[in-house]
Amino acid sequence: MAAENLTAGEYIKHHLGHWTVGEGFWAIHVDTMLFSLLLGGLFLFLFIRAASKVTVGVPGGLQNFTEILVEFVDKQVKDSFHGRSALIAPLALTLFVWIFLMNIVKLLPYDLFPYLAHAIGVEYLRINPTSDINATFGMSLAVFFLIIFYSIKIKGAVGFSKELLLQPFGKWFIPFNFILKVVEEIAKPVSLSLRLFGNMYAGGLIFTLIALLPWWIQWSLGLPWSLFKLLIITLQAFIFMVLTIVYLSMAHEDH
Repeated sequence: MAAENLTAGEYIKHHLGHWTVGEGFWAIHVDTMLFSLLLGGLFLFLFIRAASKVTVGVPGGLQNFTEILVEFVDKQVKDSFHGRSALIAPLALTLFVWIFLMNIVKLLPYDLFPYLAHAIGVEYLRINPTSDINATFGMSLAVFFLIIFYSIKIKGAVGFSKELLLQPFGKWFIPFNFILKVVEEIAKPVSLSLRLFGNMYAGGLIFTLIALLPWWIQWSLGLPWSLFKLLIITLQAFIFMVLTIVYLSMAHEDH
């Protein structure tokens, strides 16, 4: 839908609204689920295809690209993760590429998908899953559960309980230690999700405001902002990945 056919408020609401099924707490954002799955499928397709075409001779472009990504992520894991786990590197690679893909779709022509959705009777459609707090919080919760799982697996139930109750001030401050530790652990998924969501939501809002301007101003502002946004998109995927590695490394440390 073109900006000139709507008031500024309607246009902003249209682009920031979700294709929703249900109401209240149990409402499902269909667009977030749909594009998350599609982009996850794209990630799997590209990497499975690259793996099936691996050659020891002159590699193709896709093989070169995937090898660079794998080596980059592997270096980050070796630098930040101090335990031993076969899960961490694949998890880090998945998070980085998947989040990057979910971020970068925001750079597609801004009115294209909402216009197509409107043509088939869908009033709202947001193609950028990471601008939805439900998606970012869902990923951070998965990381949080892995942190708790590995903390108990590596340290044992007794060791993990001691860490909860006795650090940092010893047995005489057990209630205070427990409160501090709970706040510290809860802060991890909250900070992961809000950082990614806040940056992507703000970027989408700025794109919406730029789209309301005259076309000649759109071109003068849109291109520099898109280039800057590309940097932010990559940086946010990288930060989410690195913090996940660091948090899981801390969970593997047996004091």
